[in-house]
Amino acid sequence: MNDAAVHASGESLNRLAYSATLHCLTGCSIGEVLGMIIGVAMGWGNLVTIGLAVALAFFFGYMLTMLPLLRSGMELKKALRLALAADTITITIMEIVDNAIMLAIPGAMSTGLNEFLFWGSLAIALLVAGVATFPVMRWLISRGRGHAVVHKYHTGDTGHHETHH
Repeated sequence: MNDAAVHASGESLNRLAYSATLHCLTGCSIGEVLGMIIGVAMGWGNLVTIGLAVALAFFFGYMLTMLPLLRSGMELKKALRLALAADTITITIMEIVDNAIMLAIPGAMSTGLNEFLFWGSLAIALLVAGVATFPVMRWLISRGRGHAVVHKYHTGDTGHHETHH
């Protein structure tokens, strides 16, 4: 039995997609905020700051997915493979959207860390990125892809029904 079948109803599919989107957004936000703080504090240009923020968003996004897999006793190589399969598309969408918004808001990337413009822009960018990612997350899960491949490890349901993709 796969997770798509378990979550066949629209309501439970929406709930799972919402939960998975928040999970993905959490990892992305940790990396994105940390990268933006470092880049802005160091006075780096937009390209370098965004590059760091994106790299850290992928790192933390994959790590948040991998931790429950590793705790379940899964070997690192398999956990990494599943995290890449589960998160790459959605992290990419989140990063494109939130960084495009940060670049589009005049002054957001060049203001100081103590300015509302920086924090307000970053919050809006991440919120919109989450909203933009939800339908993709839902579509992936409904087809047994994305977070559906790791969901059982995140909920503790690691019974004998493994999904392979």
